[in-house]
Amino acid sequence: MPTSTKDAVLSEHAANPGISALLGWKPAAIVDALWDRSELTLTVAVDDIREAAKVVRDAGFNFLEDVTAVDWYPTEPRFQVSYHILSHGLKQRIRLRAFVSSDDPVIDSITPIWPSANFYEREVFDLFGIRFAGHPNLRRIMMPDEWEGHPLRKDYPVEGYR
Repeated sequence: MPTSTKDAVLSEHAANPGISALLGWKPAAIVDALWDRSELTLTVAVDDIREAAKVVRDAGFNFLEDVTAVDWYPTEPRFQVSYHILSHGLKQRIRLRAFVSSDDPVIDSITPIWPSANFYEREVFDLFGIRFAGHPNLRRIMMPDEWEGHPLRKDYPVEGYR
């Protein structure tokens, strides 16, 4: 059964180095917390994602596994950007996520924290149209440069624009 209230998750897992580091840095940055199927997901305020990634990295979570997105159309904020992070030493995973609105889909790039985020962020940009502020080379990676639209958006036509 998932533990879904923020306070319950934070108190139950207070010994987690990622949680304790984030709470020590800026408790208000954690918007929500979820413990489900032995996985920890922390929702972080969109403006705090870069610094939250740095705090978690410095707490021992040393490997960025993936950056991906979900389109929750027609819900606002529309996009969820998820960061899957692993600690080899602690043998634990943590997921950070932030929600981005559709009117200005921008979130800070975490490439200064984890350079390996470069290609993941380019993929999310290409397929969802979410821009990563401060990215060193934000351009299409999968679709041709002249392609119109972002094919993983839920409002993208099944057969493309004609």
